[in-house]
Amino acid sequence: MRYLIIVIVLLGLPQAGLAGGENVRLDKMKVDLKDKASLRNGAKLFVDYCLNCHAAALMRYSRIGQDLDMTDEEVTDELLIAGGKIGDTMTVVMQPKESARWFGTAPPDLSVLVRVRGADWLYTYLRSFYRDESRPWGVNNAVFKDVAMPHVLWELQGLQEAETEVRVDEDGHETEVITGLKLVEPGVMTPEAYDAAVRDLVNFMVYLSEPSKLQRLALGKWVLGFLFIFLILTYLLKKEFWKDIH
Repeated sequence: MRYLIIVIVLLGLPQAGLAGGENVRLDKMKVDLKDKASLRNGAKLFVDYCLNCHAAALMRYSRIGQDLDMTDEEVTDELLIAGGKIGDTMTVVMQPKESARWFGTAPPDLSVLVRVRGADWLYTYLRSFYRDESRPWGVNNAVFKDVAMPHVLWELQGLQEAETEVRVDEDGHETEVITGLKLVEPGVMTPEAYDAAVRDLVNFMVYLSEPSKLQRLALGKWVLGFLFIFLILTYLLKKEFWKDIH
């Protein structure tokens, strides 16, 4: 019952806390839950950069180790950098009231964020921060205007500036729109390497939102096969029962 309440709350939080700009073209990313190397790198990035503020309370470290073919020692060394036990859930120390005071809103739990927003949205969002001195953290986001979240991956990506133009609608109202983002201060990664890192991170978050997806899809094939065979047997049985009548 407790987990059901958490899921219901989480499905609402991202809607309110991560509402993005409308009519934004989203970049497509390839999700591959069979790529264990990508998932492991994404898990490490998640722990290093996301888990400081965002929890993933529906996931346990032990489950990650089991699914990603990691030993207990590897999970401890790579993911439990802040301490804790391998059977713990991915929670954070920061309290919601404190985070709301610092960021203006409490960072949502990321357990099911991809189910709400989609992988393409998150992939585009994490690559769309740009410099904006009018914002408290000095950055804004082309996908989520007036974002409350700082650009935690700026050391990897660097800093971008927005390229804009003024457009006039039919009523003569002028609106400044973002037409592109330009890298003005390189990070420690090349743009291609950063895109790959974000892809790994989002790939892990897709896994995080439904850890049993591959097992579900594999089982689904057997279920459909059984139903197909059952349909044939049922049809033949029906013909046998009704042959004297027809």
